[in-house]
Amino acid sequence: MYALLGALLARAPDAAMLGLLKQIPVSQANGDATLAAAWAMLRQAAERAVTAGLEEEYFDLFVGLGRGELVPYGSWYVTGFLMERPLAELRIDLKRLGMERRADVHEPEDHAAALCETMSLLIAGGDEAQFEEQREFFAKHVAPWMGRFFGDLAQAQSAHFYRSVGLLGERFLEVERTYFSMLV
Repeated sequence: MYALLGALLARAPDAAMLGLLKQIPVSQANGDATLAAAWAMLRQAAERAVTAGLEEEYFDLFVGLGRGELVPYGSWYVTGFLMERPLAELRIDLKRLGMERRADVHEPEDHAAALCETMSLLIAGGDEAQFEEQREFFAKHVAPWMGRFFGDLAQAQSAHFYRSVGLLGERFLEVERTYFSMLV
């Protein structure tokens, strides 16, 4: 889920990604009806989407002329400013985890897409010691703001396809928050 959300937040989906999204099996999502409904909405949005329109929507939401409708950075959501203390703390934690920004990436590390990709990498490690790192990383760098970001995305004026991404992300983070709190 994190890898998918990260990919959708990093760039507008291309035809191949839309093809994958159109194949989403809509089930009860492990008994969670609201998560299943969010998956179904994403699938429907992919079925209606046109690639060129998605590029424009992505631009309007996240880039814009001067600034997009939303600012998908942790520092912005936590402090109201870019490049603040949350980014500095994130960089320290990423270094401790042995992760660093690729040279060809120009976005700060607290971009929502980068944080989703980082969670995906932490989960892919899969051993028990890394579970605590996942929980700690989520609590420190994702939970304080990303649910609000996805909620804003779900209600953004420029969002059409991305409204479903916001709903899925918001619901998924609620599930994650519950999961991590049950295991503490």
